[in-house]
Amino acid sequence: MAPVVRTPDRRQAVVYCVQTLAVAACYYAAGRLGLLRQLVVGDAVFTPIWPPTGVAVAALFIFGLRCWPGIALGALLVVLSLTSSLRLAALGNIAGNTLAPVCAFLMLRKVGFRTALSRLRDGVALVFLGALAAMLISSTVGVGILVATGKLDWGGFWPVWLAWWVGDAMGVLLVTPALLLLSEARPAPDPGRWKEAVLLVVAACAIIPLATHSRLSLLYLIYPLLIWAALRFQLAGSVLCALVASVLATVAATDGSGPFAELTRTEVMIKLQVFNGSMALTALLLSAVITEQHNTRRSVELACQELVEVLEHLTAGEAPPDRPPPPPLPPPLLPPPAGGDGPPGQGEGRRGRPGSA
Repeated sequence: MAPVVRTPDRRQAVVYCVQTLAVAACYYAAGRLGLLRQLVVGDAVFTPIWPPTGVAVAALFIFGLRCWPGIALGALLVVLSLTSSLRLAALGNIAGNTLAPVCAFLMLRKVGFRTALSRLRDGVALVFLGALAAMLISSTVGVGILVATGKLDWGGFWPVWLAWWVGDAMGVLLVTPALLLLSEARPAPDPGRWKEAVLLVVAACAIIPLATHSRLSLLYLIYPLLIWAALRFQLAGSVLCALVASVLATVAATDGSGPFAELTRTEVMIKLQVFNGSMALTALLLSAVITEQHNTRRSVELACQELVEVLEHLTAGEAPPDRPPPPPLPPPLLPPPAGGDGPPGQGEGRRGRPGSA
């Protein structure tokens, strides 16, 4: 009987190890991608979009709180790729970059966040709790360590802190919805809409590179495209469109080309982050509002159809047919309860980023 009891436990342990290593690998890969494009603010470098924060928050919703060691391991790998020695400051960075996504996950779970982002309240919660509030932790810890170790003067604290905070928040706003979208099984679009989807992709391939790399101020051309994607394809269309636009804008900003040419470093940072933030907010909130309205309309149409059928039977002098009770609303897509969130002895840990320019 003992081997029979141990086999499921061993299998669960193997699955847990695989999940942890997968999260760490994705975090590390996202970190290396983010480090390909950097801007300089004051005496420090920062990434305009830090994808690992988005990967970490999405992983916590997909696998549960128990995957936090994978986030810490991924942050450790990113730090080791930047420095040959693992000092106390690096460990503090890892702790900050692990704690921020965990706090984002806990706050979002507390308010009943649904990963489908089908309600306006879900989009608002992701913006204000998951991105803006939780990422205060990683930016404060990271920049505080730079100041404490003498790599950054106190006079440069706030500009670097703001750039770090916005970069982490952009990772949550742009990457997390895309990963949550991919993790959920969604029905394929109506075959009649494939042509429209192809047309949207062609338009995006033509307009977005032109708007982000032209020396003329054409960034506003992306907004009609984003609205079209949200109206017709909701979250799947708007988030992917916003992600592509933000990535290409970041490439143009770091290259100093297009609408970011002949600007100071501070002007480039402000213009880029305002654009990325407006893209993310428009995509999330607009698609959530449209999806919520569609769900409400379908509920009203179903109720009206049932009422018409009942009236027809009553008019004919027949008893209305028995109807099964309506299916319950899907519960919020939450991870396992807190009791099974992680292995014994779980702790805190987190990411690393380049220190000073």
